[in-house]
Amino acid sequence: MSGLKKINRREFLKRTGQAGGGLVFALTFASACQPDSQAVGPAAKAAASVAPNVYVNIRNDGIVEIYCHRSEMGQGIRTSLPQVIADEMEADWDKIKVIQATGHEKYGDQNTDGSTSIRRHFDLLRNAGATARDMMIAAAASTWSVPVEECTAREHAVHHEASGQSIGYGDLVETATEMPQPENATFKAREDYRYIGKSMDTIDGMAFTTGGGMYGIDTVLPDMVYASIERCPAFGGTAKSYDEAAARAVAGVINVIRMPEPTSPPMFNIQGGVAILASNTWSAEQARKKLNVEWDRGANAEFNSDSYKEELIASASAPGTPVLTRGDADIATDRSIDAVYYAPLLSQAPMEPPAATARINEDGSCEVWACTQDPQTARNTVAGTLGLEAEQVTVNVTLLGGGFGRKSKPDFIAEAAWLAREVGRPVKVTWTREDDIRHGYQHSVSAQYFRAGLDADDNTVSLLHRTSFPSIASTFAPGVTGPSGFELDLGLLDAPWHVPNMRAETCDATAHVRIGWLRSVCNVFHAFGSCGFVDELAYAKGRDPKEHLLEMIGPPRKIDPGADGGKYTNYGQDLDVHPVDTGRLAAVVEKVTEMAGWGRELPDGHGLGVAAHRSFLAYVGAVAEVSVDDNGKLVVHEIWSCIDAGTVINPDRVHSQLEGAAIFGMSIAMHGELTAQDGGIVQGNFDTYPVVRMNEAPAAIHTHIMESDAPPGGVGEPGTPPIAPAIVNAYFAASGVRIRELPLRNAGLT
Repeated sequence: MSGLKKINRREFLKRTGQAGGGLVFALTFASACQPDSQAVGPAAKAAASVAPNVYVNIRNDGIVEIYCHRSEMGQGIRTSLPQVIADEMEADWDKIKVIQATGHEKYGDQNTDGSTSIRRHFDLLRNAGATARDMMIAAAASTWSVPVEECTAREHAVHHEASGQSIGYGDLVETATEMPQPENATFKAREDYRYIGKSMDTIDGMAFTTGGGMYGIDTVLPDMVYASIERCPAFGGTAKSYDEAAARAVAGVINVIRMPEPTSPPMFNIQGGVAILASNTWSAEQARKKLNVEWDRGANAEFNSDSYKEELIASASAPGTPVLTRGDADIATDRSIDAVYYAPLLSQAPMEPPAATARINEDGSCEVWACTQDPQTARNTVAGTLGLEAEQVTVNVTLLGGGFGRKSKPDFIAEAAWLAREVGRPVKVTWTREDDIRHGYQHSVSAQYFRAGLDADDNTVSLLHRTSFPSIASTFAPGVTGPSGFELDLGLLDAPWHVPNMRAETCDATAHVRIGWLRSVCNVFHAFGSCGFVDELAYAKGRDPKEHLLEMIGPPRKIDPGADGGKYTNYGQDLDVHPVDTGRLAAVVEKVTEMAGWGRELPDGHGLGVAAHRSFLAYVGAVAEVSVDDNGKLVVHEIWSCIDAGTVINPDRVHSQLEGAAIFGMSIAMHGELTAQDGGIVQGNFDTYPVVRMNEAPAAIHTHIMESDAPPGGVGEPGTPPIAPAIVNAYFAASGVRIRELPLRNAGLT
């Protein structure tokens, strides 16, 4: 088997027959099902189960069916995962059929979150394809009565060069089902990859562009009704009274139903409100306006973002709980510099708001169709809501019009299931944009305090970093006021700075909304603060920001936060396999500044800013060029982004993820902010919660993928964190004004 190398297989493949003729491979690997570092609450139990997570079915007609257990939201995962299997199988891409898996523990971790799909499953997918190929080879060798070593697989067939014989995969199925299972799979050498590392069109591209795709809102069932839910402006509040008669008077209204009261902690449960059920969505939404609900806003009625900001900054400015200590961060120095950085609440605001349809079957089981990132957690949540066993719930995964973490939280699916049971008819729940922005799971507000001590030569000899933010853990447990362990992994404990004396501290913060994760999670505000402050130090020292950033990163080395007392989980991956590698971080800084022409002469009023950050096991450097126009408005001219994500499956998808991350990060930097009054979120749509528009977008976004043979890292999330600090740092270079609070529109720059 030329071009193949032996591996010791820790995984195993189970072979079974299938009605209709075919050879099915079900891949099982215990470690692939361990909870992700982001798995909190119900998701953790689901992720911890040991069960098959990938199926490959070779049909008698030669078609290879691959069951994709992850959710497609535009990132191309329904293409990238099959690429890996097909490459190792030596399969013909034109004979691959991808089938979307339903939610079930047999697939292991199905949560398409945390940039885990490739990094967690790369070797598992290779093993599935390689084992299938080796079984085809063994079946052919048996048919021809020749040694296995004389047979090779290519182009969807097995060949015996000595005799000139060939047999297609489909013709080998019957024989293969009777063959003993290989004990070891053989992996192809990197230089022999046909699909891995190659840009390939997404299999869903035509559906995306022609309207043929099925999204969450597209499900239509016989006898279905449409639901729209009025919810309390303040998290945890309840309805005291409402005008049911006025709502029922709207044409098309079928029923008005009070939803179950909010739970504490909220988890992914229904959070109260009043539901309107109608013959169409428009009627349901119009009837909502007639309800005139009087609310008891509950414990969070007084939540105000302005006063909370002051509270949070005060918390970060006072001594906190040390979570990492290196040397003595309080050592006497020649001078010190300190600063506070602030970032507000954010909404994921995916293009497609949450939508789900549910039906209760005659046997009491429930079937749902939803745009979910995590069908297994959705399945378990629905089962808990209805008092069913998980096996009685089927979750069909539609395409997702964006997710960014919002759609891994299945509260909207639970609403549809509960209402379907109440009315005895299929129910579609559609959230409006206002619903999602005001009542979703907001990304946490944060305040960070930094203090650096400098010696007589302006070397940084000490660094203190305090962080204060309401924790995601508060969504899953009562009384939480400090960050959970995995949140400290995200840009705090793994800080790359080459400083002899360093301490990281956490400070208390109470949640007044449902806190959830958003693209890159805590890395967003930790990178903004850290990269902003390092840039601030560069100017205070009179040094070039790029050279100073490299100086702070220091020499190539592998960082173990545990050596300094940090309880670091490394995104759920082995630190020996995925080390915190400062050499790789410095390399993306060097490359991205080269791309941007760092040091070139700029037009008057222009500035370049640089930032770099490791998150989700990948390294990203970013440079922005900005200016301020005659009206005092910030103009982002160009963005450069460079990623080292280890082994890359589909480069085209990586480039598109970096481009999307640049716009996402720009939106955070320039506009992203949720504010609260009287417990409720003020913003409701893109008029008050804007994202970057075409007229604001840079003239060009340049991206580069570093060549690497390292194991795959994340791609979907890591591109976002360095964008905001690169823009802010560029603004300082252009104007001499330092911005330590987001968004920039509050400074009059947009």
